[in-house]
Amino acid sequence: MFAQRIPATHSTISPTQANLTDRSSTCVTSSWYAAYTFAHHEKHVARQLDEKSINCFLPLYRSLRRWRDRKKELDLPLFPGYVFVHIRPEERLRVLQTSSVVRFVSFGGHPARLEDAEVVGLRNGVANGMKVEPCPFLKVGQKVRVKHGPLSGVEGILVRKKDHLRLVLSIELLMRSVAVEIQAADLQ
Repeated sequence: MFAQRIPATHSTISPTQANLTDRSSTCVTSSWYAAYTFAHHEKHVARQLDEKSINCFLPLYRSLRRWRDRKKELDLPLFPGYVFVHIRPEERLRVLQTSSVVRFVSFGGHPARLEDAEVVGLRNGVANGMKVEPCPFLKVGQKVRVKHGPLSGVEGILVRKKDHLRLVLSIELLMRSVAVEIQAADLQ
């Protein structure tokens, strides 16, 4: 039982995500890192990290897939190939020893720390049932800040998709983005 089921229009939250706050609040020197995994092994890695009591976050979204003979809703990783871990530097080896973990996202030969606000904002949005989906990484566009709701204080790029406003949240280090639906009244 890795992910609990919630309505199809929302993301799923794994037990790892639900327990994240409890353990991460005691680690003062912990930072967020992105662990790169083998293709399609993200859920497997998250399960193993959870079994090792390593704080991890694997944001999922619900996607309807169609084949010739059937349709099925799948829970897919929001960032394919990545699992976020909240660890102290001395715990990096334990993560790397996990089956299907390839390496950390690094710069200059050293694992690169993710901005806490980026990961925490994304985690809060997913945990509060916001509809999220992958979005192409954007470098241009109007930057906005959320002033109300679970994403309060988070900055992103405002885009329009059909009749809905969406806020594109970018994880700069991974050059990946996700889009969340947002009310215009919640933006400044």
